[in-house]
Amino acid sequence: MGSHYAPEPWRIKVVEPVRLPTRDERLTALRAAGYNTSLLRSADVFIDLYTDSGTNAMSDRQWSDMMIGDEAYAGSRSFYRLEAAVQRYYSYPHVIPTHQGRGAENIISRILIRPGSHIPGNMYFTTTRTHQELNGGTFHDIIIDQAHDTADEHPFKGNVDLTKLSTLIRTVGAENIPYVSLAATVNMAGGQPISLANLTEVRELTAKHRIPIILDAARAVENAWFIQQREPGYANHSIAQILADMCARTDGACMSAKKDSFANIGGWLAVRDPDLAETARNLVVIYEGLHTYGGMAGRDMEAVARGIEESVQQDNIRARIQQVAHLGNRLIAAGVPLMRPIGGHAVCIDAAATLEHIPRDQYPAQTLAAAIYLDSATRTAERGAVSAGRDPETGKDRCPELELVRLTIPRRVYTQSHLDFVADSIINVYKTRDTITTGLAFTHEPPVLRFFQGRFTPVSATTEPETGNNCPTTDPDESVMTEDEQPRSNPTTEDQLS
Repeated sequence: MGSHYAPEPWRIKVVEPVRLPTRDERLTALRAAGYNTSLLRSADVFIDLYTDSGTNAMSDRQWSDMMIGDEAYAGSRSFYRLEAAVQRYYSYPHVIPTHQGRGAENIISRILIRPGSHIPGNMYFTTTRTHQELNGGTFHDIIIDQAHDTADEHPFKGNVDLTKLSTLIRTVGAENIPYVSLAATVNMAGGQPISLANLTEVRELTAKHRIPIILDAARAVENAWFIQQREPGYANHSIAQILADMCARTDGACMSAKKDSFANIGGWLAVRDPDLAETARNLVVIYEGLHTYGGMAGRDMEAVARGIEESVQQDNIRARIQQVAHLGNRLIAAGVPLMRPIGGHAVCIDAAATLEHIPRDQYPAQTLAAAIYLDSATRTAERGAVSAGRDPETGKDRCPELELVRLTIPRRVYTQSHLDFVADSIINVYKTRDTITTGLAFTHEPPVLRFFQGRFTPVSATTEPETGNNCPTTDPDESVMTEDEQPRSNPTTEDQLS
């Protein structure tokens, strides 16, 4: 197809063989997984776009540094290298390592949240909200309205609506808001950034009420790129400068080093308040490990420290963003409805618009993810009603405005040919979408984070309605089909790559 962007700033040293399963093998695997891409075995996946968390390719320097990891139980040299990297690039003085980002979420939630707390944030994330709710808090979405409109081209759809935040403070009282939870970028909106100007305004408002800001910094480097490219006045600022400016406007951060830092495992909690840091160190010993390893091996702390340094390099982040943009632009050109503008870590298909004939209570995003896998063995992730879960008070399905299928691009893993293969598959599914005439229903539904281990079956004429499901539905007499009538892959594509 010819090159559509500048060459990546790396060359391939080691390869991992992958195999495209046949259509019959894909159908067998999909049924065994209960039509849940989370439960597919990696051996049955050809191109894995389920997540960019821990699935990135580490550099030769990272692998080299792992060989000098200090595995001392207490006072590891590798911890102090990690601490110095976080302090230098993220500007927080106190660093507590954790096994990954959700370990940090657990610690900060246990410290700050009490029953009756209210936590505002720029759109929920699954594990973050779960930790908040398990500790007695209630999450409130204060993101701008444009973030829920897939067609809106607002350059900073991760921005906070200051009116919403002010109203919440006035309604529940600042004393009942332990912190504002800010994501940069916003995962559930497909990697949409927050502007530095908006973050500054949020900081000014929260400072008046003595409310801390805790940043989800997993993809803050990507957010810094968008500020550099889109926000007036920052074109000549380095990524490292912008990242530090973002963090300077917050009181702490939870970090999954499995994202921007290229590592396969690891994370940290970092804060400015020394008393909060001491409490966190005490808790991390209980839930993670000693405060100088926090569930991480010394070799992994070395890999994360090096990854932090590599992440802010201009060429690295440029190559990362341009890969995501290439896939998104190919789909836009073919008419596939996406979350726009294209985000930093993922391309998100608007499943509700793609399968507008599938009722929302039959989970169109889960259905579309299954159809994409069946077409090409490409694994994607549902980010809609299934991920949103049930309201803990009513027991009914939450029905988010966004019903998305997320195609998450691991860093430094796939080539342009891989992404073009994915684009061809999704375009094929989109063109034949009318053949998908039924959605999915739960056969097994875990009580928490159900999207990970839930199981489904295609809806049939005899399928009983899901109890407590209150998502908008269409005519119940709509025609349905059996699972054997799901769309088939493009024979030409399959013949070429089998």
